Amino acid sequence: MIVVTGATGHVGRALVDRLVAADRPVRALTRDPERARLPRKAEVVKFRLDEPDALFEGASGLFLYVQAAGAQTPALLGAARKAGVRHVVLLSSGIVQEGADETHPIHVMHATAERQVRDSGLEWTFLRPHAFATNALQWAPQIRAGNTVRGVFADMLTAPIHEDDIAAVAERALVDGGHEGAAHRLTGPGATTNTDQIAAIGRAIGRDLTFVEVPPEEAGPELFPGAPPEFVRSLLKSFAATVGVPPEITTTVQDITGTPARTFAQWSKDHATDFRTP
Repeated sequence: MIVVTGATGHVGRALVDRLVAADRPVRALTRDPERARLPRKAEVVKFRLDEPDALFEGASGLFLYVQAAGAQTPALLGAARKAGVRHVVLLSSGIVQEGADETHPIHVMHATAERQVRDSGLEWTFLRPHAFATNALQWAPQIRAGNTVRGVFADMLTAPIHEDDIAAVAERALVDGGHEGAAHRLTGPGATTNTDQIAAIGRAIGRDLTFVEVPPEEAGPELFPGAPPEFVRSLLKSFAATVGVPPEITTTVQDITGTPARTFAQWSKDHATDFRTP
């Protein structure tokens, strides 16, 4: 049995789908099972952090999404180990690397989780993806409303990774041996700018879209809804550092799964309905 936290998130849902398709027992944890719309063959369980022991009965593996447990991550890991879980695969971040800005809030969150996993006594594997292709969903409301997308840093360079490619690596790490103690850095197969991504989404939905750059000092709540000001400042600083700088590109997805990582153009086709007006 593999327990998946963050089961209704992009990566978690893709992982649950993969495990179900492979006829592997999977327990999907979610705070609202009634609205989760997860596969019937998955055991969907309410994620109650006040009763963590009950979540891991009969489980041998755990997929851990950092934000699912938050400050209670050590207690969750302790309950997993007590119940007999042997291996945890942590969805971390590519920001965790030598020379990184250790004060960046994304680094703090993931580096802390990695330390907690190491201290848990469980075997572990860290997945460190860089930019998620699903970040482009932030533009969906603008695309549904018109053909112009406003955003910061038109020329920032990233190598966005398809969420199902992350899930494919997670599946192999949980099911196959040999990934214990590894930190896998994951990226898409090529660099794209924000302008490139908007054009790819336009092609996928059959429309001519235009990206209009907004000066970072004018980036308001509509571009980063709900984000605290200090977090936005850290993001903008990170984004600015990518302009004209080729991103790290790895072959990890292909090396582990045997299938090349999917392009952003393919991701756009897979998610075309997300950008179309209902």
